[in-house]
Amino acid sequence: MRVMVIGASRDRNKFGNRALRTYIELGHDVVAINPKVGEIEGVRAYAGVLDPPGPIDRAIVYLPPEIGIEVVRELDQRNDVHELWISPGAESDELIEEAKRLGFDPIQACAIVDATRG
Repeated sequence: MRVMVIGASRDRNKFGNRALRTYIELGHDVVAINPKVGEIEGVRAYAGVLDPPGPIDRAIVYLPPEIGIEVVRELDQRNDVHELWISPGAESDELIEEAKRLGFDPIQACAIVDATRG
């Protein structure tokens, strides 16, 4: 599975880093999105969601809702994102409504927990 972690972080205590490490450890092809760094946990970090090649099986948002809503609009432009996960704390009614308006079926849950279910 190709997984895009939006809001990936070098801080190992943040969920954007924990998700990145979890998906790497499980053998997935991971794409990190962070405009401030070039690499996280040995994975190339892209500045924005439009930059990496696709397709993307799962995009996971770890951003404040006011930034996340713009990112969801950019993800829609890709036309190759199959699942959209909105992490706890990244959601807002407006973001979820916009994601649905754009044709996504946003999943509001912890993608780390989902990944580790056997």
